[in-house]
Amino acid sequence: MKDIIKLAFRNLREHKSKTIILCMFLTFGIAIVIAGNSFLESINRGLEKDFRANYTADIVIAPENPKNAVIDLFGVNSMDISGEVPLLPSLPDTEKALEVIKNHEGIKSTTRLISAQVIVGEYNENNEFDLSALTEKDDLSLDDIPISLLFAGDYDTYWDTLSEVNFIEGTYPAPGTTEIIIDTRVADAYERLFGKKLHVGDKVFIATMQMTLRDATVSGIFKPSNEHSAMFQIIYCNPDLARTFAKLTYASNIENELPDSVDLGLSAKVSSEDFSDDDLFSGDDIFFEDTGSTDILSSSKIDFDNILGDTSLRDQLNQTDNGAWNFIIARAENPLAANKLILELMKEYKEAGIKVQVMGWKQAAYSYTGSVAGIGLVFNILIIILAVVVFIIIMNTMVVSVFERTREIGTMRAIGASQKFVKRLFFSEAMIITISSSVFGIIISFIAMGIFNSFHIEIENSIAKMILGGGLLSFTPTVTIVVTTVLIALAGSYLSALYPVKSALKITPAKALASGE
Repeated sequence: MKDIIKLAFRNLREHKSKTIILCMFLTFGIAIVIAGNSFLESINRGLEKDFRANYTADIVIAPENPKNAVIDLFGVNSMDISGEVPLLPSLPDTEKALEVIKNHEGIKSTTRLISAQVIVGEYNENNEFDLSALTEKDDLSLDDIPISLLFAGDYDTYWDTLSEVNFIEGTYPAPGTTEIIIDTRVADAYERLFGKKLHVGDKVFIATMQMTLRDATVSGIFKPSNEHSAMFQIIYCNPDLARTFAKLTYASNIENELPDSVDLGLSAKVSSEDFSDDDLFSGDDIFFEDTGSTDILSSSKIDFDNILGDTSLRDQLNQTDNGAWNFIIARAENPLAANKLILELMKEYKEAGIKVQVMGWKQAAYSYTGSVAGIGLVFNILIIILAVVVFIIIMNTMVVSVFERTREIGTMRAIGASQKFVKRLFFSEAMIITISSSVFGIIISFIAMGIFNSFHIEIENSIAKMILGGGLLSFTPTVTIVVTTVLIALAGSYLSALYPVKSALKITPAKALASGE
């Protein structure tokens, strides 16, 4: 084997131009693969560290996914293109679900959470949510609008399960109040939009897309635990206030079980059975009689008291459910055992007949990890295309080399070289090129990544942070990435050499002489 390797090196030196071309292609490809995967590794590590510490912990218990939608900690990711923003459903059998996970071995702590999407507005005595500033300013970006994720955790356990916030001023909301704490990004966006700086003690309006409006008092302003976090800007408040925004009412828990004749909304419903065909198509206005008044209340056709009936049930159902929550969050005693615990809990909930889903941190943060996974998929597709192109070039170059070396191969066969010897020779040349290119590719990629990391490049845009998994761009190479890349390169080179080697084995002394070489 030693002689074969020496001969392979000699042959590669004699064909320097082809050897250099092949090495350049492989070096370039290997460097890109290592750098790209190191970038994705950096994103995933940053997301995992940030979200497990501050938002998702290790395990999340959530309602089952609705049809054509995916639930995560930040809302419902729906395929519905109607434009409506779906609300998170409440967690069924919350107390039973909490008891199951609290009593499960390997769980360190648990808490409950309510989540909603809100926007902060300027407070006024008229109870009017004025966002005219949105139309008055033409250069607004998403970062200039105080849209926020609103979280409310179980007051006694939330901050024991997740990391506490870094206050700049103020304190946590007092129990039973409408106080809120906001992160600095919300405060900055509020100031850019309304031209006023927020301070502790200031009153603001909070509203949802469903036009639920409440006033609240700022009790604290905090800085995100991770200044480069991909997490969108946040507001924390007490559960009672959050339930009004999340629409966690008694009706939301039993709505699907009520008969069709019960209306849970705030407006009356009039059935088509209330009117005859003559009433509908007679041409007379069934809502307005010609009495000289255009007031709808003057109509003698409709008895609104009878239509609405007794609204006490509706009023009760529209009250917030003090026991309703969206999620249960748990921290494992051993974070590395989280996946095992998830499988065990899924089985236990199924046996108990509790219809929930058990998620790890990545699934619970789908709004963020999904975009990173998409980037990874696109990158891997591009890498596959690059690899195919590179290895086709390698194969074609080696095939040309075989034809150019027909006389050499024929001579070796004439003096007693077996097909096995020729086969080993060509495979050795392919492996030498690949190993050398891998070494150069690793060195080049590490130098490039080191230089890039030294610049500490940061991005501020919230959308870019969400897509890229954070505000600090960096590369985190690992041994696994390097070894896997080299092994794939060796396997690809071996496959690329199969056809050229097969062509070389067909060359006999007689064919070499007949070729005129």
